[in-house]
Amino acid sequence: MVRAGFAALLAAQSDIDVVGEAPDGRQGVEASRSTHPDVVLMDVRMPEMDGLAAARALLDPSPASGRGGPRPGVVHRPKVLMLTTFDVDDYVYEALRAGASGFLLKDAPPADLIAAVRVVASGDALLAPSVTRRLIADFAQRGPVPRKDPSLRLNGLTPRETEVLELIARGLSNQEIAGRLVLAEQTVKTHIGRVLAKLDLRDRAQAVIFAYESGLVAPGDAG
Repeated sequence: MVRAGFAALLAAQSDIDVVGEAPDGRQGVEASRSTHPDVVLMDVRMPEMDGLAAARALLDPSPASGRGGPRPGVVHRPKVLMLTTFDVDDYVYEALRAGASGFLLKDAPPADLIAAVRVVASGDALLAPSVTRRLIADFAQRGPVPRKDPSLRLNGLTPRETEVLELIARGLSNQEIAGRLVLAEQTVKTHIGRVLAKLDLRDRAQAVIFAYESGLVAPGDAG
């Protein structure tokens, strides 16, 4: 009933088409691969295959496009928006690492769900404020987890791009970054696009994680 309710709510929007539904993670991955949606709205906890494993299956290029994989170069990777019941769900950090574009709590108002799908479809990332606080708390407990010496990748950014990345990691919106740096909002968007391209990141959610893991921002700096 919950799934049907979400589908009916989204299908009622003139700019959103619901192309498929699935009762569990495994069927969800199969449905996504056959229908090629722009956005997958996925529950964190599902039978057969949980949301984290399903997100990895859809977003990690290695299983589908590695050596001997089927149809290399033809893999469709949708944006994934995760739904969770609790903002303290242990999957938050790992799902973002897997490539999810955002999290939304199941008790969010219907308008927030519709807006979230549109935001993620446009290429931006979305995290409920309480989920963002949880993510920062996780970093505070775990500490940065260096991977492939990310500090070297930071060297490829200009000082302004590094500054923009830092402000993204602190949770500022494009408008707030523009105000802080006295720039036009379109200029900020251009800088963000260059940061994502240079660092080979999918969206803002991955940029936040990269900024923490590289040591550019510490948990206490957020806000």
